[in-house]
Amino acid sequence: MKPQIKELVVISGKGGTGKTSIVASLAALAGARAVCCDCDVDAADLHLLLAPQDRESNDFVGGELASIDPERCTGCGLCAEHCRFEAITERDGVYSVDPIDCEGCGVCEHVCPEDAVEMAHSVEGRWFVADSRFGPMVHARLEPGGENSGKLVTTVRKAAKELALQKGCDLIITDASPGVGCPVIASVTGADMALIVTEPTLSGEHDLERVARLAAQFDTATAICINKRDINPDVAAAIERGSQDLSSEVLAQIDYDPAFTAAQIEGLSLVEMGRGATREQIELLWSRIADRLHLENNRAGQQPPAEKED
Repeated sequence: MKPQIKELVVISGKGGTGKTSIVASLAALAGARAVCCDCDVDAADLHLLLAPQDRESNDFVGGELASIDPERCTGCGLCAEHCRFEAITERDGVYSVDPIDCEGCGVCEHVCPEDAVEMAHSVEGRWFVADSRFGPMVHARLEPGGENSGKLVTTVRKAAKELALQKGCDLIITDASPGVGCPVIASVTGADMALIVTEPTLSGEHDLERVARLAAQFDTATAICINKRDINPDVAAAIERGSQDLSSEVLAQIDYDPAFTAAQIEGLSLVEMGRGATREQIELLWSRIADRLHLENNRAGQQPPAEKED
């Protein structure tokens, strides 16, 4: 019988909250039962901690771009006249399309009387199926200036679900982009739970509310992890009090720990660095997530990785 696949999406209202470090630790605790999915396609960095070995690479076609055949073009200028993005320029009677400015709308192709404009698929990035030391992983990279990041996120999530079915995994752990833009919307839609990693600052509190309300619009249940709690206990307490107004719950409060940075330098998750209070806090977070998602927390043969010896 195939397991029911749950998806946990880890998000943050702003960058710098420690979201990816939390994801890496959850992946270590989940082990091979989970597929890791990096949907922070504009600035992917989960691979720095999981060191995946790519076994499949695919082009991501984000849209179309126009090009003008100079042999067919008669220089009438209708394409430039109708291009609202000012992507078409003329020099010495020759018209050309700037691929940076072109939005692929196709108006120029429609108005050209000589069929001199061609719309061609544009490769905007790549996505990969890989193996990490914790289990299977799907990740992607959008090219600088690449379009349709939300579409790439949807592609990556779909591939992660297919991989989970193939491998018999019952969980997908998704590292989403910070903020409230298109990649975040594409990440939380249809997920079983969104874990919001925040920090106890005024900006962190404000952006937590924004991303929580965004998730609510898509009927995605949320929970909260306050990272670096001890840098401002008063704001941390205010976040916990306000969680009910967001129809959410604080599952864990994790203290600031230099071990996070030490782990990053080593290319490891924090829970691989040995025992300690911070690891215990993250283990408690994982246990509460597993309870909320109704996961079998100690599935046979899929234990957390061994601790790193001092």
